[in-house]
Amino acid sequence: MAKPLIAIVGRPNVGKSTLFNKLAGARISIVQDTPGVTRDRVYSECEWRSRQVMLVDTGGIEPYSDDVILSQMRRQAQLAIDSADVIVLVTDLQTGVTATDQEVAAMLQKSGKPIVLCVNKCDRLGEPQPEFYEFYNLGLGDPIAVSSTHGHGTGDLLDACYAQIDFDQQDDADDEVVRVAVIGKPNVGKSSLINRIAGEERVIVSDIAGTTRDATDTTVENEFGKYVFIDTAGIRRKSRVDEEIEKYSVLRAYMAVDRSEVCVIMIDATVGFTEQDSKVAGYAHEQGKGCIVAVNKWDAVEKDGRTMQEYRRKLENDFSFMSYVPFLFISAKTGQRVDKLYGLINFVNEQNAMRISTGKLNDLLAYATARVQPPTDKGKRLRIFYCTQASTRPPTFVFFCNNKELFHFSYQRYLENQIRETFGLEGTPVRIVVRERGDGKD
Repeated sequence: MAKPLIAIVGRPNVGKSTLFNKLAGARISIVQDTPGVTRDRVYSECEWRSRQVMLVDTGGIEPYSDDVILSQMRRQAQLAIDSADVIVLVTDLQTGVTATDQEVAAMLQKSGKPIVLCVNKCDRLGEPQPEFYEFYNLGLGDPIAVSSTHGHGTGDLLDACYAQIDFDQQDDADDEVVRVAVIGKPNVGKSSLINRIAGEERVIVSDIAGTTRDATDTTVENEFGKYVFIDTAGIRRKSRVDEEIEKYSVLRAYMAVDRSEVCVIMIDATVGFTEQDSKVAGYAHEQGKGCIVAVNKWDAVEKDGRTMQEYRRKLENDFSFMSYVPFLFISAKTGQRVDKLYGLINFVNEQNAMRISTGKLNDLLAYATARVQPPTDKGKRLRIFYCTQASTRPPTFVFFCNNKELFHFSYQRYLENQIRETFGLEGTPVRIVVRERGDGKD
């Protein structure tokens, strides 16, 4: 499920990154007194009142600056504003309302998005200082007094943001649409596939690697269902990412993975599997997404009767860290097997969201432990009391045992394989969580 996005914006050096870190609960953004330290957008999850949202920290906005870096920061902030569900405008009590604050407020009002006004650096408890009330002049409603350094007022700020988000509507919308991120190295044919699916030239296609800079959404509805395909800029090795705009593209590609349910990992059949393909696939795997490997440009490969079988065997070895992933050999150029992608996306999405009853899991656990005894160490045997499924996307299973140290990785892998053999779970990662529940017995 795609989480609502809250963008934190404002002029430079008002404490946006300090506030972002406080809300995220970790030091993610660089914090320094020098204006302009945060240049690109930084993302993190935030949980409040049992609801999760995504936060995005932006570089300070200087509306009319001709400086190259500041104009790039302004462009990045505008991208965050365009994709946000709620915008938090951060101002500074110590400097009061400035001309730049007024210009930024006017810019935000044109976006038509809900705006929450945050007056930062209100470090004293009790009644706000008289200077606080001048922020009503921005015309954005009631300002909220916050101290991002100490955390005062952050709960009120999140409450105001959450009041602007219809979580029920978001849940309903998410149930209807499957979001699919098309990811891979540059120039493997991601944009060509999107154009083939959309039936029109929605995305610029070029042989020059790096043509796609942004993550672009394409909505498709057919007999298989409703989909949003997200074409992303190719994810390159960090050593190759030199241009500033390239860094933003990689960030957007990772964000596209975060807001998708299924990832189509494209590789070039004429090149084969590379180290960078493993990095791209690894990120989708770590995020717990349903995954499909689409081998593109299959029409350009010289074939005989055994070519696909041999290629598949090699890919299974290359993707041994994702042994669950299905392969589909396609040609975005000719349309070969592209129609089979929808059924596979639906199947993988269902597997990623599968829920298994505790009763069935414990029947399987009894069978698996009888078949292969749990490990022992120095006379102590691992005892697994029971298993339950904690969550979906990805399916996460919690095993309660007498001693976590005895629960070796190899036995975890054995139990995971038993779960997969019994219930399927093809195309999705599986998470195993081990909890200790001592009962005084060995």
